[in-house]
Amino acid sequence: CGHLLVSPLLCDHVPHVPTAATSSDEEDDSDSSTKPIRSDKKKNPASLFQTGGDPPKEKKSKKKLPLKGAESEEETPETLQKNSNKKGKAKKSKKKEERPPSPVIEVENLEEFVLQPAPQGVTVKCRVTRDKKGMDRGLYPTYYLHLDNDKKVFLLAGRKRKKSKTSNYLISIDPTDLSRGGENFIGKLRSNLMGTRFTVFDNGANPDRANADWSNVRQELSAVVYETNVLGFKGPRKMTVIIPGMNSDCERVPIRPRNDNDGLLMRWQNRNMDNVIELHNKAPVWNDETQSYVLNFHGRVTHASVKNFQIVHSSDPDYIVMQFGRVADDAFTMDYNYPLCALQAFAIALSSFDGKLACE
Repeated sequence: CGHLLVSPLLCDHVPHVPTAATSSDEEDDSDSSTKPIRSDKKKNPASLFQTGGDPPKEKKSKKKLPLKGAESEEETPETLQKNSNKKGKAKKSKKKEERPPSPVIEVENLEEFVLQPAPQGVTVKCRVTRDKKGMDRGLYPTYYLHLDNDKKVFLLAGRKRKKSKTSNYLISIDPTDLSRGGENFIGKLRSNLMGTRFTVFDNGANPDRANADWSNVRQELSAVVYETNVLGFKGPRKMTVIIPGMNSDCERVPIRPRNDNDGLLMRWQNRNMDNVIELHNKAPVWNDETQSYVLNFHGRVTHASVKNFQIVHSSDPDYIVMQFGRVADDAFTMDYNYPLCALQAFAIALSSFDGKLACE
């Protein structure tokens, strides 16, 4: 059962994962198996994210992309072994957990796919690779997102913009075209000056260039807040993720701020939570035996790192909305479930690479 280090001292409960992976800055790679997580005593996880909201006017009926042979309903949250909340040894599971293959996902229209929420009951398993080769790639590496299956289908690429006062990542559906003006630009991740708060936008227009009905204005797809850690590198990170709620048709409620006081971060700060959902990273548990913080990544993460995290809703901590962790020096696994889409999950993962003040 793959518990893994998530912090400088975080350690996996996996018996044979080298616990030497206690170095604080390692990110984690993972094997390819995470099942959708939901517990059968709880209601359908979709209800956690429904906020009402008006259905988007732009697209009345969204065509669902075919998703075949997926880990479906029975693999709901409960199939993820539960993380032991007790200190000390992790409970051994009676049965050896078999790893299901990644679902076969047909990506017919890449732009549509990366913006579409994961189908309910299916964990979309992906891999993030970091390319630091070439001129100034050390400072501005490029990150690539692929489906973690046999075909290794490319989904997204992201790179930090140069000459930007704050961390600003451009995200593209073309691995070779990462320009702001290109037709493959699909979204961006922008931080505040401190590097502790991030906002994810789609590729819509700036509010200054809004058309009459405001339908062309960019949407905010998520925001991430890192709490500064007074313990410095000795404790795990704390993240809050804010996303738009879902309407009764399981479509994202559009959040199109008209000014800086109307975005996801300001709504969250002012506790104006209409059509907004708050998520958190799952707190790792201290293990006296290994002297480290541990989380169960079910074999998907193999290296200890402060960057390893799982995102959950406080009402159902067994349903993993997203998890991210290191599997090699420059390779990570990123798995996401409904209601996230690939763009939201990738941007949240990119925020974890940033050098935040007092967050290590």
